[in-house]
Amino acid sequence: MELAAALGTTQSGGVIMAAIAAVFTIGHVARMLSEDEDWLFDLSIDMFPEDGCLWVYGVGEDGVPAFTEYGIECLRQIIADEKAAGHGPPVKPPK
Repeated sequence: MELAAALGTTQSGGVIMAAIAAVFTIGHVARMLSEDEDWLFDLSIDMFPEDGCLWVYGVGEDGVPAFTEYGIECLRQIIADEKAAGHGPPVKPPK
């Protein structure tokens, strides 16, 4: 904040945030974390942009959740909390 204030780039009461350089789709995150994608979707419903969860839309798509690096860390904590409480992902029958 001091550097930005010294350069005169902030407004009174403004907050400086780092720019988001990349987001990772929920499918990619599920593979990274070796977790069920549907379960992660359910866990992410209450996450907001300030938690690092965004919706990404493409041509002809309804949109998918995507996570910043911070969002993945938040999701990891939610997963740990859920598993500690005995609420793991649902067991799917074998194909």
